[in-house]
Amino acid sequence: NQFYKYKPSSGFAYATIGLLFVNISVGGTLTHFAAPPVLMVAAPWNWDMSFMASNFGWKAALGILISNLIYFIIFRSQFAKMGKQDEEEASTNFHTPEVQTLKPGQISHEEFEARWSEREVPIPWWVTLVHIFFLAWTVYTAHYPALFIPGLLFFLGFLSLTATHQNKMELKGPIMVGFFLGGLIIHGGLQAWWIAPVLGSLAELPLMLTATVLTAVNDNAAITYLATLVPNMAEASKYAVVAGAVTGGGLTVIANAPNPAGQSILGRFFENGVNPLKLLIAALVPTIIMGLCFMIL
Repeated sequence: NQFYKYKPSSGFAYATIGLLFVNISVGGTLTHFAAPPVLMVAAPWNWDMSFMASNFGWKAALGILISNLIYFIIFRSQFAKMGKQDEEEASTNFHTPEVQTLKPGQISHEEFEARWSEREVPIPWWVTLVHIFFLAWTVYTAHYPALFIPGLLFFLGFLSLTATHQNKMELKGPIMVGFFLGGLIIHGGLQAWWIAPVLGSLAELPLMLTATVLTAVNDNAAITYLATLVPNMAEASKYAVVAGAVTGGGLTVIANAPNPAGQSILGRFFENGVNPLKLLIAALVPTIIMGLCFMIL
């Protein structure tokens, strides 16, 4: 509502979503639990939050800052144009009374859900505080089902009790991601026979570039998990494969687990949905910037 509703040009729209997907992918390296590709290696390789912040996090933050600044400079004229257009529409509609009465059955359930999620009514501070508490609780108890499951149930109850302040809870996407990661852990070991010699034979730079390219056609969590199957992998190679996997996480919709959710939310603003080729082209610049940050710094 704060950007795409102003109908940016096609290039601007794809540049924004490409930048968003890359930022989300590399932003997950700030901690050891935020992104699936990092989560897959954190326990086997004993990577904690301090390790991620010192080796990946600050580089990712710098790359995000540089990428955003470059895209802002390139598209700053369109920002001004969109702002001017918004002011003109506001002045045109200033004297137009906004009266809209809906009767039962007048709109479909799907349309109602869309309108409900786009409302701009302020949310009470205590609702936000409870969400933050449950988020912290989930991170803290992620490996303790006896604590995590009751916390989830209490959260679902809280959502039901405060439904007037909540959007519809989408469970399909998270459940599918969970099944994918679970299946990866259960069946991924069957791939060790070929992935171990391939990854083990590559030097750091070719390994990072290979991981970046493979991520575009696979989920990056799959790439990093398969890397944990390589015995006695060098520390530099571990860094290279994770850096490459998160760097390529914005090139396609399937490259990173959150991307399909982003596509489902923003796809309606693109004619005929998000075009894979245009997304790939739009994400190339921030992908290259992030790759250079991880390789050089």
